[in-house]
Amino acid sequence: MDANRVIDLTKALVAVDTRNPPGNESPIEGVVRDALDRWRPRWTSVEPAPGRLSLVAELDHPDGPDADRLTLIVNGHLDVVPVNASAWTHDPFDPRVLDGRLYGRGSADMKGGIAAAVCALEVLDRAGVPPACNLVFHLVADEERGGRLGTQTLLEQGLIHGDACLVPEPTDMQLCIAERGLLQARILVEGRPGHGSRPREGVSAIEHAAQLVLALHAADFGDVEHPLLGRPTANVGTISGGTTFNTVAESCVIGLDRRVLPGATEASTEVEIRKLIEGAGIDGLRYEFDLDTFGEASEMAATDPWVKQVGEAVGRATGRQPGIIGMTFTTDARFVRNQARIPTVVCGPGAVEQAHGNDEFVSVESLVDATAAFAELMAAYG
Repeated sequence: MDANRVIDLTKALVAVDTRNPPGNESPIEGVVRDALDRWRPRWTSVEPAPGRLSLVAELDHPDGPDADRLTLIVNGHLDVVPVNASAWTHDPFDPRVLDGRLYGRGSADMKGGIAAAVCALEVLDRAGVPPACNLVFHLVADEERGGRLGTQTLLEQGLIHGDACLVPEPTDMQLCIAERGLLQARILVEGRPGHGSRPREGVSAIEHAAQLVLALHAADFGDVEHPLLGRPTANVGTISGGTTFNTVAESCVIGLDRRVLPGATEASTEVEIRKLIEGAGIDGLRYEFDLDTFGEASEMAATDPWVKQVGEAVGRATGRQPGIIGMTFTTDARFVRNQARIPTVVCGPGAVEQAHGNDEFVSVESLVDATAAFAELMAAYG
C-alpha cells in the first residue's frame, strides 16, 4: 500500500468542482484519464447533455483476452452536491489532510471511493499479482440528481455488461445490499386571491398547503417494516407561495420527498400520496401533482455469492468482518441491480454521516483500508 498515492488521487478528484446542480462533470475528465491511462483502457465517452460527461473504461487484462474470465464493474459518480462555502472551515475544493482526515466536498461521497478502487490496481501491480477478472470502470455523471444523465444513459445505450458490480459509496466498508427508492414531486396548491384585510373572501393556497404539510410530513402510510430499510418516510422539504403581505395567496408549492421500499412503482407511490392528500379533509382543496424524480428501490439476497466474496475481501484486508446493511437513500446501484440484473454491492470508505454536510471528510485510514480491500477483491474475483 502507498497511502500517499490514494490521498493524492482523492485530492486531485476533489479539487475539481463538479457540483450538481448545476451539473458539469466534463472538467474532471483529465484527472480520470490520467489515473487510468497506464492500464490502456478502451474509453467510451457519453455526454447526453453539454458538460454532463460519463466515462466507461474497459481495462485490458495483463494476460490477454479470455472469454471465460469474469468481468467486474466499478461504478462511481463524479458529481457532488452543492456547498455553502461560508459554512466550511476551509475551501471545499482545496482538499487538505488534517488529523488523519481528508477534507473536501466529495471526499466521502464518493471521490475517495473512486480513488481507492483505482489505486487498488496499483497495489496489485506493485505486488506482481494480476487481477483475476476483467475490469470495467463506470465513472458517471448526475447520480446526485437521480442518475438520468449518467448510469441510466449507460444502461439505455447498452453499455452495462458484467458479472458483478462494486459501488464504492461511503458505507464504512459495510456491505449494503438494499436501498430505498425515492419519489420527489412538487404539489401545486391553487387558491383564489382576495384582499388581505378580508381573508375569508378569498381562498388561501398557503393555508391549504400548510394543512397538506401537516398531513404529509413524517406521515404514517401504513407500510410494513423492511428488515434492512425500516419503514419509508415522507419529507416536505420546500414551500413557496403568495405574492405580497396584503393579498390572499393565489398559489403555493410544496416539495415532497417520499422514500419507498422494494416493489413500489412510480404509479403506486403517486396513488398512495394522492390518497393521503384527499383523505386529509381539506375543504375546497385544489392541487396538481408534478412529478420531478422517481427512482425505484432495490435489493439483493444476502446469500448471493458476490456478497460473500466482497465480505471476505474486506475481512482479509482489515481484519474485521463487515456487516450487512441497507441504506435509507438510493444510489446508482439500482440501475445495475434492477435493470441490468447484475449482482451489486455498495461498499466504500467514509461514512454517510459525512456526505452532503459541511466540512465533509474521509479518514485516511478508511481510504487505505478500502484500497487494500478492493485489491484483495480484484485479485480473487474470477
